[in-house]
Amino acid sequence: MVLALAAAGSVLAGPAGSAFAAETAGRADLRADVNRDGRVDVTGGSDKTGEDTWSVGRGAVYLPNIDDDTKRCPVTGPGGRPLSDAKLAACNDGTDTKVNGAADAADLARVRSVPLPGLASNAKGSLKLTTGGKHAHLFLKRDGKWVLVTPATRLTAAELRSGVEFGVEGTDIVRDAAKWDGRAVVRLTVTAGQKTTSDAVTLRVAPLLTHHHLQNTQQVMVTEVQGQGEYSRLQQKFVAELGKEVKKAGVTTPLVKFTKYADPWAQDFVEPAYVNMSGPGGQPQVMRVMLRSAQPDRDAGRELFEKVRGRDIGVVQVKDPAEPDDWSLNSFGNLETIPPYAHGGRSFPAGRIIMGERKDSGARPSKVMRTMLKSQGMQDPLLLDTSWLGVGHVDEFVQFLPADTPRGWRIGVADPQSGLRLLRDAKRDGHGATKMFSVPGRSDSPAPKETINQALASRHLVSDNEMAARRIAANLEILKRETGVTDEEIVRVPALYTRESEAFSAEGQDVPVPRLTRMGAASDLVDSLRDRGQQKWLAENPAAPRAAAAPATVQTSAYVPGAVNGVLLGRDRYLAPRQWGPVIAGKDIFTEAVNAVYTKVGMKVSYIDDWYTYHLGMGEVHCGTNTLREASGAWWRQPVR
Repeated sequence: MVLALAAAGSVLAGPAGSAFAAETAGRADLRADVNRDGRVDVTGGSDKTGEDTWSVGRGAVYLPNIDDDTKRCPVTGPGGRPLSDAKLAACNDGTDTKVNGAADAADLARVRSVPLPGLASNAKGSLKLTTGGKHAHLFLKRDGKWVLVTPATRLTAAELRSGVEFGVEGTDIVRDAAKWDGRAVVRLTVTAGQKTTSDAVTLRVAPLLTHHHLQNTQQVMVTEVQGQGEYSRLQQKFVAELGKEVKKAGVTTPLVKFTKYADPWAQDFVEPAYVNMSGPGGQPQVMRVMLRSAQPDRDAGRELFEKVRGRDIGVVQVKDPAEPDDWSLNSFGNLETIPPYAHGGRSFPAGRIIMGERKDSGARPSKVMRTMLKSQGMQDPLLLDTSWLGVGHVDEFVQFLPADTPRGWRIGVADPQSGLRLLRDAKRDGHGATKMFSVPGRSDSPAPKETINQALASRHLVSDNEMAARRIAANLEILKRETGVTDEEIVRVPALYTRESEAFSAEGQDVPVPRLTRMGAASDLVDSLRDRGQQKWLAENPAAPRAAAAPATVQTSAYVPGAVNGVLLGRDRYLAPRQWGPVIAGKDIFTEAVNAVYTKVGMKVSYIDDWYTYHLGMGEVHCGTNTLREASGAWWRQPVR
């Protein structure tokens, strides 16, 4: 949500001081909101100190004006033909040289000149904007209208006497700090007779920030696959149930539904982010920014421009000229954000990004994307090892949960050892013949028939989960080292994984299991649930030779629906995938165990069935949804250590 300016113009701050006025009389003097209180102080000194420098804690901020306040940007070409990705991205409020109405004016950072009442009538002023490139526009408020400042712009003596208001907008975010670090320097030069003075202020474009789970959920996004096919029907049912759960959690804003491209993985093709700065009275001026995944062949990202972009909502896409090592790593299920923390001499007041890499093969997410994220200077991405996962996303095993503790949050992780223990305990208690899964079958997808005994006797299930436990433990050590989190702050959620090309037949032998690949859209259940192993790997690696073999590293996905791969809908409300585990004495033992661990840390858990819509596609509820979260917080405030 973006707060509009209460009135045009900056708010003057601070009592007039005769000594200060005498000290600055007759000299060019520019001011910006250096202390970020939403006011430009032209009568005192609160915005003077540090005006020519910038740090995370102090310095004027301006927004990258990449939204489309008046919906002027086209989304189709002549005759309704689709625009190219480049043309979709080429238009926003920062790509013209106008201030497009009052809403656009609200996105301008204000700069003011200190009035020079005794200035001679022959005096004049000139302006220069230095940004290291064409990354910003400077506007002048003249006769109630915003006018672009050009090299030919001159300020009159009358304007300089009364003081002048300026507005600064960015034309883009920082994409590579080595090429441009976001700074814009505005310099005012005043000439009166033979005397010339000048002054400058430094601003930096607001960093693009990803959301963390201490920010309240305001809206949920999901794809609603259109059509009359079986998969479409099931997925539409999921969306309807999701809407009910969202309302029950107290989120009353309607779902954002993607409907055009039939890509069910709404977590993967977009990462909701935001920029903000202080507005009048210290109220935040916020712009949401939808970050499109670095997957140029993933058409679903186009709907961000075609449907979502508008007032106070911009879209950013990156293009990586290098062929990605692993297409799946560029999905945003592979990007989560640690909540704010400070540890080991480093501080992350807006949280810190985590992403998965395949250390076994050296594959990483897009370098261009990683460079862009790091260049914001706030959330330096931390890479975890997801070599052991078929899809390779961090959301398959780790999450962050609010907590009433000094730190304010905990880490939730999948716990395969706990999952194995549930099965072993059930077998010990005489329930080994109980079916492993309680999910009802369908005519086109029979229910799994394996029992607890057969699962534990499997050639790979136990060893693969022991491997997964070791990999998760190694990643936890990285998180503990980087954040200072202790074992007492870790929530261990029962889970089980299975290698991606194997499940179990009635005889307990390993056999291929069909799954809808998380790598793309689905239009029909029967067509989609097939060729899980080799076809999935080829879809992840479109440039690979078609005779290539799947990777040698054992890679897994959730066997029982991954409970950590759910959606935090409120500080204490969590939506998990229905477990469909073994039912003993009328209770699903996985559901009971999951409830127990979340309840212990103050979370209320509800469940939604995603077996045929997402789970069989190597994803869960989190993978098929996305959240827009509260974005007005001051990212420069330091977190609790």
